[in-house]
Amino acid sequence: MLNGPDPAVMFPVEHHQKLVFLKNIITRKNIEVGDFTYYDDFVDPLGFENNVLYHFDFIGDKLIVGKFCAIACGVKFIMNGANHEIKPVSTYPFAIFGNGWERINDGVIHGDKYPYKGDTIIGSDVWIGYDATIMPGVKIGNGAIIGTRALVTKDVPDYAVVGGNPAKIIRKRFSDSDIERLLKIAWWDWSVENITANLHLINSIDIVGLENARFLADDLL
Repeated sequence: MLNGPDPAVMFPVEHHQKLVFLKNIITRKNIEVGDFTYYDDFVDPLGFENNVLYHFDFIGDKLIVGKFCAIACGVKFIMNGANHEIKPVSTYPFAIFGNGWERINDGVIHGDKYPYKGDTIIGSDVWIGYDATIMPGVKIGNGAIIGTRALVTKDVPDYAVVGGNPAKIIRKRFSDSDIERLLKIAWWDWSVENITANLHLINSIDIVGLENARFLADDLL
């Protein structure tokens, strides 16, 4: 019995070379991507890492993306290496030019001197629309939708729809109680066999049915 596409293939859609399972093209050790998350790019889907900007190993921040996410063409992730100091009189990055200017960093800890907002974390089952930009350290919850060309500067709750510049919550996809239930269901963590068997429920609004399917799967373990 077929249980969906092989998560280890690069191009999961036959005769279509513009969509990739992202996990299989990542080369940077500080980018982590879950199974079945895809990136669709009109020009160069293999160039995804070019859209993860200012991502320097010496800073140590990570981009972490969950499972079953859909990332559209042009989405960019700005990482902590883009941050400049804003407390001093000047925001100019003197130290990177050396030739004596590097002395402004003498005796200081990089993480204390320069703004650092931590890892950028994208949950599972997140849809990020065309040309959106995610700023450093943002956390996007499971099931969220990021609108086209949104500039996401703050954390996004689970199952929220956001859009605009800066991005703001437009609405929640479900009630708070249903969101709590969906997070407990966490269908993206099921076995691929169980996902396949319950696609009709995952692709529906039948939360009770999904809960029952989850409990049945737990009983079979």
